[in-house]
Parts: sequence; C-alpha cells; structure tokens
Amino acid sequence: MLKQSLKSLLVASGLVVAMAPVANAQSLTVDVPRLTLEVNNKIAMETIKACEAKGIPVSVTVVDRNGIIMVQMRDSMAPPVSLPISQKKAYTAVMFNANGSQLVSQAAGALPTLGEGLAFMAGSVTISAGGRLFGAVGVSGAPGGDIDEECAVAGVEAVQMDLEMM
Repeated sequence: MLKQSLKSLLVASGLVVAMAPVANAQSLTVDVPRLTLEVNNKIAMETIKACEAKGIPVSVTVVDRNGIIMVQMRDSMAPPVSLPISQKKAYTAVMFNANGSQLVSQAAGALPTLGEGLAFMAGSVTISAGGRLFGAVGVSGAPGGDIDEECAVAGVEAVQMDLEMM
C-alpha cells in the first residue's frame, strides 16, 4: 500500500514538474485585432455617402494596419484616377499612423508627394480605438484634400463608438 501511494505521489510530482515550463512559457503567437468586412464596408459606404451629400463623387480605400486593402469602392461618377490615389492616401496614413493633413508639412521638403505607393496629402484618416491602430481610410475625387478628409472622418465616425466599446 505504501509502495502504491509512493508510486502515485511520484507520478503526480512528475506531471507537475513536466507541466511547469508550459505554464510559464510565453505565447508563441500574437493576437492582432482586425476589423470585420462588415465594419470596413460600413466605413467605405458612409465615407461615400458623406461626399455624395456634398455632391462630390469619390473613390474610397480602407486598409488594415499593414496597409493591405480591405475594401475599395469608386462612385460611378468618380474619376478613375481617384481609385489608386485613395489607396496611396490610406496606405500612407496607416504606415505613418497619422492623418493625411498632418503629413502634408512633412512632404514639403525632399519627399515626393506621390510615388512609391505613398501620398503625402490630405484626404486620409487613421482608424483607431482604445489605443490600437486598426487601419486607415483614404479618399480621392473632391476638389481638395480637406474635403476628402472630411468625408473620411464621417466614415470612421460611423463606427467609432462601436470600436471604442470593444
């Protein structure tokens, strides 16, 4: 009986010791919160609606935190060139974690305004909540980048409260 109890105790002790490194090991993966397709679509549609209300046809690109396109839309009457410009604006905003209007002054020097996938111009805003960067939205087609950016802000504001509640 004593042998059986001792054997059980040794097995239990061995299991505890064997599991100790697993319990103390750090996770080998990273959880990255991402916006759903529905949220990205809502941002894009609300952005287009905001510019439509001003009588301005635009193109919109929503990118994730890595600058990868999640949603891209072009109003039927928006100029075709506005689509790649909206993508560059969104990509630049998320890569520098700043709205396009904040980046304009940084491009006044040696940096090109357009090129290498970047667009240092107004018309994009980041999508952030709770201290986390989710992505950015870029807009092109309005007579000025300030109007593009107003529409982008409206698109993000349509989901901002929901993002803050996550």
